[in-house]
Amino acid sequence: MKKIIPILGLLLLAIGGVSSLIIGAIPTSMAVLMLIGLLSLLFFFYISLSDIRSILSKRSARYGANTALMIAVFVALIVFTVFMSIKYKTRWDMTAAKRYTFSNQTLKLLASLKKDVEAVAFYRSDERTRQTMHDLLSEYKNNSSRFKYRFIDPDKNPGLTAKYNVTSYRTTLIRSGNKEEVVGFESEEKLTNAILKISRDEIKTIYFMKGHGENSILDMQNSGYKAVKEAIEKEQYQVKEIVLLSAGEVPDDAAVVIISGPKKEFLPDELKKITAYINRGGKVLFMFDPGTVPGMVSYLKDYGFNVGDNIIIDKLSQVFGANYLTPVVTEYDNEHPVTKDFGVATFFPLARSVEVENDPAKGRYQMVKTGDASWAETDKKALEDGRVEYNEGKDKKGPVSIGAVASVEIKEPDSHAEHAGHAAMEQQKDKEEAGRKNYAKVVVFGDSDFVNNTNINLAGNRDFFLNTVNWLAEEADMISIRKKESDATPVILTASQGRLIFWLPVIIMPSIILVSGIGILTRRRLTR
Repeated sequence: MKKIIPILGLLLLAIGGVSSLIIGAIPTSMAVLMLIGLLSLLFFFYISLSDIRSILSKRSARYGANTALMIAVFVALIVFTVFMSIKYKTRWDMTAAKRYTFSNQTLKLLASLKKDVEAVAFYRSDERTRQTMHDLLSEYKNNSSRFKYRFIDPDKNPGLTAKYNVTSYRTTLIRSGNKEEVVGFESEEKLTNAILKISRDEIKTIYFMKGHGENSILDMQNSGYKAVKEAIEKEQYQVKEIVLLSAGEVPDDAAVVIISGPKKEFLPDELKKITAYINRGGKVLFMFDPGTVPGMVSYLKDYGFNVGDNIIIDKLSQVFGANYLTPVVTEYDNEHPVTKDFGVATFFPLARSVEVENDPAKGRYQMVKTGDASWAETDKKALEDGRVEYNEGKDKKGPVSIGAVASVEIKEPDSHAEHAGHAAMEQQKDKEEAGRKNYAKVVVFGDSDFVNNTNINLAGNRDFFLNTVNWLAEEADMISIRKKESDATPVILTASQGRLIFWLPVIIMPSIILVSGIGILTRRRLTR
C-alpha cells in the first residue's frame, strides 16, 4: 500500500495536467484530480520521512546530490546561454561569396531609415520558402529598429488577405505611411529596392543628353547603355533623355545631367543652357572619350578641368588579362565621399587624362588615378604603328588622373526661386543671412566605355559609376559596394564518395558505438 500511494499521486497529476493542456483550460474535475495527486505525494513524504532521512545519510546519496547539483548548474548555463543568444545575436558568414551577409548598400539604407517600415508576408504555413523569407526579414529587423514584419497565412485569414488586395501566395507587401510596394520573391535586392522606393520622399530624375552621338540608354548592343539605365533605375531614380537643342532649358527636375561619349560638338546655345543649369546649382557628369569634342574640352577649362589630348597606356592591365589600352585604377582619393572607402579595382578601356588642381577647400579632387607603370601617350601616330614607349618630356608619367570633380560656388540667387512661392523665398533668405553657400557639382571622366553593356560588370566599374551618380544626386547614404550575384556552389561527388558519406555516419560510426557499449557492459558483468 505504501508503494502504491506515490504512483497513484503521480498518475493523478499526469492525468490532470495532460487533460488540461489538451482542453486548453483547467476544469474543476481536473483541478480536483491534480489536488488529490499532490496531497497523495505529500502524505507519502510525511509517512516516509524516516526512510528518506536514512537514504540521504548514505554516501551514495551525497554523490547523487552532487551529481544532481552539477546537472542543475549545467542546465542553468545552457538556459542562460540560450537566453543571451536570443537577446544578443551574432552570426558569422563562412561562405566564400558572403552569401548570407547584407551588402553595404542595404546596411546603410537600414541605418538611415527615418520612417517606420513594415513588411507583411503572405505565405502558407507549409510553404517551402517561408523560412527563407522569415530569416531574411528577421535580419532586416535586427539591423533597424524602424523595420518590423509579420506573416499572414492566406488560407487561414482570407478576409485579411483580401483587405490587402493580395491574390497570390508568396507575396510580401513593404509598407510605409501611404506608400506600398510588392515583392514576389525572397531576394535582398528586391526587398532593399522596395524599401528604398517607399522611404524616399521623391523620385529624382537623371537625364541623359542625346543629339551629339552620345551612348544610348536604349541600345542593347555591346557599346550601348541599356545596362546603365537599368542599374540607375534599380537605385530608384527615374531615367530620361533630353535633346538640349529643342529644349528651352535643362528641366528643373533634373537631379543629375549625364553627357556620355558625345561625338559631335555642342552648339553655343546648348553650352549656354548647360552653363545656366550649373549656375542654378545643377549637377553634371561629363564622360569624354579620347580625341573627341575639343570644344567641350575648352569649355571645361573655365571650371578648372584640364582634359588631355592623349591616350593612357598601362602595361599593368596585361596582368589582369586586358590590353595596355585599358588602364587599371587602384588609387583613389581618400578624402572625397565617392572614393574614400572604395577599394575595388576599376578598368577604363581607351581613356584620356582628366586633371584638376587638388584643392579640397574649393571642392576639387582628382578622384581616380592609374598606377606608376602607366603614362599618357600623346603620339597617336606611334600608337597606330604599334610603337608603344614612354618618351620623357613628351608623355606624362603616371600616376595619371582619369576622373576629377569640382564644386562651383553659386553666387547668384536661383532665378527660378521666385516661382517657388513665398516659403521658398523666405528659406533662401535665411540661408543667405546665415552665410551658407550653394554649390553646383561637375564631374569629368576621360572615358565613357567603362560602363557600357560590356564593361559595367567588370570589377568595381558599376559601383564606382553608381556611387558618383548618387553623390551628384545628393544621396550620399547610397554610396556603397553593392552585393554581387551569388554564384551557385554545388557539391559534386563521385559514386565512391557518395557511398562513403552514407556508410560512415549511418552504418560504421553507430556500429562502433554499439559494439563498444556491448563490450563495456559485458566486461562489467563478468567482473562482478
